[in-house]
Amino acid sequence: MNLADYDALSFDCYGTLIDWEAGMGAVLDAWARDVEVELDRESLLTAYADHEARTLRESPAMLYPTALATSMRALGSELGAPVSDTWAARFGASVPDWPAFPDSHDALVRLGERFSLIILSNVDRAGFEGSRRRLDVIFDHVITAQDVGSYKPSPRNFDALEQLRVREGIGEGRLLHVAQSLFHDHVPVKRIGLSSVWINRRHDRPGWGATPDPDAEAHPDWEFPSMAAFVDAVDEAAANK
Repeated sequence: MNLADYDALSFDCYGTLIDWEAGMGAVLDAWARDVEVELDRESLLTAYADHEARTLRESPAMLYPTALATSMRALGSELGAPVSDTWAARFGASVPDWPAFPDSHDALVRLGERFSLIILSNVDRAGFEGSRRRLDVIFDHVITAQDVGSYKPSPRNFDALEQLRVREGIGEGRLLHVAQSLFHDHVPVKRIGLSSVWINRRHDRPGWGATPDPDAEAHPDWEFPSMAAFVDAVDEAAANK
């Protein structure tokens, strides 16, 4: 389909619209200095990623701030470095401090003139509201892990998205999913038959960073290095219809 042929866009938030690697990395860097762990930010994020994925899989009803703190403690155990209650609490409460990517607000405003905007995110409602204020955008619908009782890549989260599509009268094939994470989003979203756009924020860096290796074939329908590039492509597609 043409990029302009859809009626609604669903977004992953963290990694796509909010720079979660910068937000998490700032806290992990400070903790590593405090406990004298000699790892750079990229290494810390990569080591952290599998711990968070395991926590979210094994404790699907755990609220995200607690999951962050639990995962950081697991990282500390792996590295042989203590994670105090103070550091765990600081990391768990950090989501509202994570910065938006510079292009996110303007891109969402432009896209909101054409599409219904939906969030499908792996956080709690309070954490997302802090991020929404940073994005300074009103979304038409928000689905958080707290609402579903599980975390992506669980099929339950994408079933909730599909149920929203049907309930809101968004036609079959008229919802497009937009996300950075192959692991959390692009692999599982294909199971409900949605087209997807990969916002490859790490296009100029090797490795997966804070996102686990997808360990499966992912087949996004489009790929762009940024939200700005994506919205420009949408405008071009609309002009060429």
